[in-house]
Amino acid sequence: MKTVTPTLLIVDDEKPTREGLRAALEDKFDVYVAEDAESGLKLLEKEAFDVLLTDLRMPGTDGFQLITRAKSLPKPPICILMTAYGSEDVAVEAMKHGADDYVSKGRMQIDELELRIQRALKRQTLEVENRQLHERLDRKFGVPNMLGESEALREVLEIVRQVAPTRATVLITGESGTGKEVVAKTIHQMSPRSRAPWVAVHCAGLPASMLESELFGHEKGAFTGAHERRLGRVEMAQGGTLFLDEIGEIDATTQVKLLRFLGERTFERLGSSRTQSSDVRLIAATNKDLMTMVKAGTFREDLYFRLAVVPIHLPPLRERIVDIPMLATAFAREFAQENGKPVRGIETATMDLMLKYRWPGNVRELRTAVEHAVVLCRGESLGPKDLPAPVRAPLAEVIEKETREKISTGRLTLKEAERQLLIHALQECDGNRTEAARKLGISRRTLHRKLHEYQLEGI
Repeated sequence: MKTVTPTLLIVDDEKPTREGLRAALEDKFDVYVAEDAESGLKLLEKEAFDVLLTDLRMPGTDGFQLITRAKSLPKPPICILMTAYGSEDVAVEAMKHGADDYVSKGRMQIDELELRIQRALKRQTLEVENRQLHERLDRKFGVPNMLGESEALREVLEIVRQVAPTRATVLITGESGTGKEVVAKTIHQMSPRSRAPWVAVHCAGLPASMLESELFGHEKGAFTGAHERRLGRVEMAQGGTLFLDEIGEIDATTQVKLLRFLGERTFERLGSSRTQSSDVRLIAATNKDLMTMVKAGTFREDLYFRLAVVPIHLPPLRERIVDIPMLATAFAREFAQENGKPVRGIETATMDLMLKYRWPGNVRELRTAVEHAVVLCRGESLGPKDLPAPVRAPLAEVIEKETREKISTGRLTLKEAERQLLIHALQECDGNRTEAARKLGISRRTLHRKLHEYQLEGI
């Protein structure tokens, strides 16, 4: 790959200084010179420079003003101020105007100046890469799905921040649509393995007979239809992260092989006796209660504890409704831009409906609902009529329908009925605890105890 030479603009009203600097630096940089700030600014507006090296005291516009104007450009350069009037006050003032560095002419050595420029360029490159990483996360991995200000989400993000740099195996639990894969991808992108492969396996989408081969690969002739050797996902993820979604769906045989792999980081392809090792970080996710499966004998207890080194539970959206406005606004902005729609906001009545809806499909359903609303919206703000029909339905109807269905199938427990009643009362009273307690005929203290018991404090 061809190396691009950084461009450098030197602005100094003293010809011997600027020409001397040009001669000293042109071996490492593509150097341009200007005799005053105004002519330097014209060059900056015409071409994007990597570095601006400017004197402080010049006729007309001084170096401070030039740096301020340079930093306001669409692609601002690294700005280094030179002055013969070196003092701490000048250095502080230079930084206030946006200077990235400051050198004194009286003590300036070319080698040191070149080193400072190279360091500034490297720092800028790292900043650009960091910004691009965040953009990729937002665009590719849907990290806006993790927006919010609820205590529950803050706790999740804090665990993600702590676990990402480690090698620990992570088990992510939560209902469908809560963003388990988003969390897993974020852990990968924030880890030292971010430049290595990310490989996902959706276990429920594969029959038991194929899952073992999918994970560990097979040799030619290992089974009927195995016409050639195939690498498994474990090998494909070498050095990176292997994500096993819906881990509760794997059969007993695969559980045994996965347990061995987690313990020893070794495996054999189907049809081979050769043991291989793999450096892979494993993250698993499930919407099932694995401990209940362990008690029922359908999931190995030792495998569960191998997977849940660091457990992360994602609460359903109905338990963190405080996050809905931020999420909905971000999705509306995203889909308005994607579809070329002039949508600029969400009407209060629309937001009220979204806050009262129970979101059985969680963040995924919210995202789809907002996309639906943006596509159908004819104005600049999303109205109630733009929402999908289930979201527009009154809350009481939704709860009544769910309750009737559960009663008819014998799935409604007394605790669940009480929980639904609490949610209904709070949402009918717009979150007013005193009013909700009065409506339910209980004390405010009892209401708080019940909310804590059912983990509904976020409502």
